Amino acid sequence: MRLQLLSDLHLETEQFDPEPAPGAELLVLAGDIDSRWLGLERFAGWPQPVVFIAGNHEFDGRDIETAMPALRQRCGELGITMLERESLIVADDRGGKIRLLATTRWSDFDLFGAAGRAKAMRAGAYFMNLMQASCGERPFDVDAVRAEALACRAWLEAELMRPPAGWERTVVITHFAPSLRSADPRYGARSGTASFCNADDDLIPRADLWIHGHLHCRQDYRVARAGGSTRVVCNARGHTRRGETEGHAPLLILEI
Repeated sequence: MRLQLLSDLHLETEQFDPEPAPGAELLVLAGDIDSRWLGLERFAGWPQPVVFIAGNHEFDGRDIETAMPALRQRCGELGITMLERESLIVADDRGGKIRLLATTRWSDFDLFGAAGRAKAMRAGAYFMNLMQASCGERPFDVDAVRAEALACRAWLEAELMRPPAGWERTVVITHFAPSLRSADPRYGARSGTASFCNADDDLIPRADLWIHGHLHCRQDYRVARAGGSTRVVCNARGHTRRGETEGHAPLLILEI
């Protein structure tokens, strides 16, 4: 299957016109498309099926509990398939079946282990204050994010443990990165990096391809596993004013 991957378009501030990649069979939107949700309209009537997972900015200034179903409804109206802690089996043009496992996979702040968690959560509080989201009657703070992240991790791990049931390959789609190897080289291994990357390195080899967003840089590396390797790819666009769009590949196709 040939996948086109876009993420971190930030259409709430950026000027960018997405185009279908020639030969793609499926478009994956890996989060942070538009914090206003308006930019999702650009993918209505897309020539290939569109799968979307929410990024953190899709919830800016919103209540998580009410925003999630509202965002799902909006995607449905536009003909976009939104996934959150859900799997989807898709068939390629040769009849092969690919399993998609999708979740935002919020940061659990354990990138540097339990010993570094408190420091990572203090750094993460800055980003959550900027986000200004809530969860019911409480702020969506670092403790709430960690709880959500652990639920995402538990679901994903359980799904990756399942034996094949008709699918040939597995693609994991997350917004947050699965490894420190995905860290933005501008910032490296700082405590704040735990708000962007998780330590899911043990899960990576259970997938055939892992695609993510969130980091405003491009990444493409392989993780060894029995009989081969797992490819990890980020094709985030980022912000023009910060020079992050340089080198972005809007027509990137990943073959799985």
